[in-house]
Amino acid sequence: MSAPPEKELTIMLVDNEPARAAIVEQAMTDSGYRVIRRLENAKNLTEAVNQYQPDMVIIDIESPDRDILENMSRLTQDNPRPIVMFAEEDDSRHVEAAIRAGVSAYVVDGVNSGSVKALLQVAIARFREFHALRSELETVKSQLEDRKLIDKAKGLIMKHQQCDEPAAYKALRKLAMDRSQRMTEVARNIISVMELMGGAK
Repeated sequence: MSAPPEKELTIMLVDNEPARAAIVEQAMTDSGYRVIRRLENAKNLTEAVNQYQPDMVIIDIESPDRDILENMSRLTQDNPRPIVMFAEEDDSRHVEAAIRAGVSAYVVDGVNSGSVKALLQVAIARFREFHALRSELETVKSQLEDRKLIDKAKGLIMKHQQCDEPAAYKALRKLAMDRSQRMTEVARNIISVMELMGGAK
């Protein structure tokens, strides 16, 4: 699924060297992108992204230190964006740490204006793929939690009503329909009531 940016892609650049930042910014402009804000460090990265809402974050540094990695992790949790890191350090530990913190692309050989567009498009595609997988995983996790709740509620109904599983499920489903609620909500209420009753004994 290729999705080249039709609109002008906006970028937040993190670079503490003005001369190097100017080269990166020019490469972005030449490739049809626009740097809307430059930060000297990643200290207030999440706040700046919340304020300026860039499409992507580019970090140009010698080596990713703990402060940068922590701020990237925070951004990935709070307001995820594709992150591309240009670094001079190619130590595998730094690369792995950067990827764990949310980097979509880690580039060691500097900014090459000829390949910027392709690089950013790959980073965006990776970012979208990762977040689609994460969303899918969260959906599956939520479904498993729902199933556990329903199974627990069924077990309590079976014990309380002295009935089998199909009858307990039918009772649970009827309650949900009568109350116009999701089965998981009804299951949660049943568990709460039964636990209170158990605690009162």
